[in-house]
Amino acid sequence: MSDNMWGYRENSGRLTDVDLTGYKVEATDGSIGKVDKHSDEAGSAYLVVDTGPWIFGKEVLLPAGTVERIDADEQKIYVDRTKEQIKNAPEFVRDEHLNNAGYNKELDTYYGSGAPFGGRPA
Repeated sequence: MSDNMWGYRENSGRLTDVDLTGYKVEATDGSIGKVDKHSDEAGSAYLVVDTGPWIFGKEVLLPAGTVERIDADEQKIYVDRTKEQIKNAPEFVRDEHLNNAGYNKELDTYYGSGAPFGGRPA
């Protein structure tokens, strides 16, 4: 698991004393939902996003490294992935995958730079 995928970028605007629950999450091509849960734990920071009707009410887990910037005034989080990339990520089941090292490794491979299943957009 690469640490940079599981940590916020220095220039993302992440303030550790701000609760991100309820913030809207924007992919590069539109809204994907709202933050339901988040973690700032070093080396395993993430967002759990409730997608609402967009993906039939499912949740997705996004490593903090996908966060491009956070706008506290607008309460929006911008990620550097498309809706399609997020929709096609390995399925997230909260009871099975939250804090699961194997699942995190799968996401690291999926979202990581140069990954065959998505990676950063060109």
